Amino acid sequence: MDELDRVLGGGLVPGTVALLAGEPGVGKSTLLLEAGALAAENSVVLYVTGEESVAQVRQRADRIGAVSERLFLAAETDLAAVLAHVDAVDPALLIIDSVQTITAAGIEGAPGGVTQVREITSALVSLAKQRTLTTMLVGHVTKDGSIAGPRSLEHLVDVVLHFEGDSRGRLRMVRALKNRFGPTDEIGCFELGEFGLIGLPDPSGLFLSRQHQPVPGTCVTVTLEGRRPLVAEVQTLVCPVDGGEPSRRVTSGLDPARVGMVVAVLHQRARVKLGRIDIYAATVGGVRLTEPSVDLAVALALAGALTNLSLPPDLVAFGEVGLAGEIRSVAGIGRRLAEAGRMGFRRAIVPVGTDAIPADCPMDVRSVADLASAIAAAFGADPDGDGRKFSSA
Repeated sequence: MDELDRVLGGGLVPGTVALLAGEPGVGKSTLLLEAGALAAENSVVLYVTGEESVAQVRQRADRIGAVSERLFLAAETDLAAVLAHVDAVDPALLIIDSVQTITAAGIEGAPGGVTQVREITSALVSLAKQRTLTTMLVGHVTKDGSIAGPRSLEHLVDVVLHFEGDSRGRLRMVRALKNRFGPTDEIGCFELGEFGLIGLPDPSGLFLSRQHQPVPGTCVTVTLEGRRPLVAEVQTLVCPVDGGEPSRRVTSGLDPARVGMVVAVLHQRARVKLGRIDIYAATVGGVRLTEPSVDLAVALALAGALTNLSLPPDLVAFGEVGLAGEIRSVAGIGRRLAEAGRMGFRRAIVPVGTDAIPADCPMDVRSVADLASAIAAAFGADPDGDGRKFSSA
């Protein structure tokens, strides 16, 4: 699986213990079943399910084409029985779905409790190291999206992966939160369909809204996930606050703290008055953008939403916004511009002092030093010089 291998840094090292966490129904079992079937082409794989029956797993395997003679299934919730299956099958890859359903005799606590999960994971890690048995564990997540169980669970394993996506959509992404043998800044993109997961080596087009006419409050940016540039769209909406109600800040797919900081910098440094206004900011396609380079796109989208001005449809913008209103440089300028050019964009706003712009770049690149200059370059007018102020008044 190329997309999973990308996140792992080339694949799983023998004897590795990896933890895959994600919300219910996101596709964790499907991902590991497909990975197990591929691994079974060259070695023996044991898939242990504690949440479903063997018939249910077999039915899913038939549907997604993950049936193999060397992929063995077992429905067990007792650790001793799991160890017996390992002795009998002698697999090269062990998949446990999920670690919260396995229990061990003589250990206090209910199944899925802190004590049980810690001891079960410790036993499986010891088994993996003794037998050089590559092991993948499925983990549950809490309401806030963090991995359920004690934090020591993440310290025990070698790799922690997070599988995410909107259950109502088809896009799924896997990220490495911890990896002792590879990078932690890569993402893998999949499309979940009727017949399983399909890798998306070129997912940029999924994160654009494809509007026929420019819409105020939107801005396209290029984020860098590891070595992969992704073209994504930021959308914002502003609404006046009625009466004495406090203003709201609602985000989806963006870091709320960074959006709040950008709003404050716009207010203080660029005179974009966003005090008594409800602000909504979101990404397109369910992608989560956490890189600071997204700051400039958020700022330009908010400025456009407030003044009902739309940006040129062939424009991208990226750069980190500082508290003094300056636009800081970001890494990978050349790769970002190349990806934007490949997607059909012809204009870009980037931080000043960038020396990585290719000499043969076909795009019209404007370098800006501060937020006020970026707004002027984006909308084709100086908010301090032509009477068109960026303010709610």
